[in-house]
Amino acid sequence: MNELELLARLLWLRRQLRQRDRWSRERLLAEQAEALRRLRVWAAGRSRFYREFHDGLVERPFAELPVLTKSLAMEHFDALVTDPAIRLADVEAYVAAGRGDRPFRDRYRVTVTSGSTGRHGYFLFDVAEWAAVIASFGRGADWARAGAGVMARRRVAAVSTTSPWHMSSRVAATLPRRFLPALRLDAADPLESIVERLNGWRPDLLVTYASVANLLAEEQSAGRLRIAPRAITTSSEVLTDEMRRRVVAAWGERLFDQYGATECAGIASECETHRGLHLYEDLVIAEVVDGEYRPVPPGVFGEKVLVTVLFSRTQPLIRYELSDSVRLATWACPCGRPYALIDRVQGRAEETLRFPRAASVDAAEVAIHPVVFHALMDTVPATAWQLVKGSDGLRVSLVGVPDGYADSTLVEALRRELSSRGAFVPPIAVERVAAIDRGPGGKAPLIRSTVRPRG
Repeated sequence: MNELELLARLLWLRRQLRQRDRWSRERLLAEQAEALRRLRVWAAGRSRFYREFHDGLVERPFAELPVLTKSLAMEHFDALVTDPAIRLADVEAYVAAGRGDRPFRDRYRVTVTSGSTGRHGYFLFDVAEWAAVIASFGRGADWARAGAGVMARRRVAAVSTTSPWHMSSRVAATLPRRFLPALRLDAADPLESIVERLNGWRPDLLVTYASVANLLAEEQSAGRLRIAPRAITTSSEVLTDEMRRRVVAAWGERLFDQYGATECAGIASECETHRGLHLYEDLVIAEVVDGEYRPVPPGVFGEKVLVTVLFSRTQPLIRYELSDSVRLATWACPCGRPYALIDRVQGRAEETLRFPRAASVDAAEVAIHPVVFHALMDTVPATAWQLVKGSDGLRVSLVGVPDGYADSTLVEALRRELSSRGAFVPPIAVERVAAIDRGPGGKAPLIRSTVRPRG
């Protein structure tokens, strides 16, 4: 993948995206319809999978096309991709070898989704697609008035995962450092270390998970963190009202939430009015649906989101299922941009778990981010899992674990992880279940706490 070509495409596309912000709603929908038509023609002509999957549906309305799940996309990976030289076995071997510093076959960037709800998902992007991925995140920064460019260098700090296959890591590794000096920190690192590094870096733009922003806001308010970013952008987790209040109290109205997915990059983000998240309808089509894939109206939470990535060509994604619960807004944004709004994202909420500090005579606590548990649980041969912290200890529910797997292996791993971070280790129980229990709203967060926070 030629980096000069990537930079040229990125600069051109970002100019295009800024121009599209001034489109009328009518033009946006017309351009979207044409982009969808081109995608459907491409997929039918280049993908063996889509020729069968959409057989007899070429002229049918978009909403009549079947839904593509991750399991289906991975099961038929070799037939779905439009480059016949790509094989899933080769992609898996490339990832296992840890060669993320070089594009797959010197052409494709690869991202990998978590396997916590089933098998891993592998997604490939050529140089044009990767430019669109980076530009989608750049759009959010532009709207936050912290975008970078030839005449505006911004210091960025990203506190997320350093897994080489996560979308945020892949994007960070390919950003043009001349215009965007970046500090990458692992959200799993001790909070004291993160605070020290941020104080030394003094970022213009802070990019992180909602739960990390919440913790950092507490540090800023306490005077231990001393930074003044132009903007803070959050993604990958649910941003609760309480989290937003804490961040705004620490830094003012500089918080901009984003919604995206490893499969397709940015989907929506806030603008300067903070009235909701604008859908990137020129890049993706996002259908909010119920459990039976029926559309739900604005003002009502859906159970899933079906995304169609209009720029996808290597691995076309048409009506691809995301297990997120979002609600479309019933109002238009006063900013004048033509894109529809998401009122709220409530899907896949996860919590930072707090434990008493092991060697402490006061009420000090250790906060452990979900990414720590994700890294550990990725080693467990389960098809699904949930970790719940209660007043009586830590309970881990596992689905689909082989009979030969020893639960004690997981218990000891959790004990070591908590102890290494200075946390008091509570009783840990592992249970094998047929399915993960869902809450009153039908949600099954991977990590949660039933203990009310103190204060």
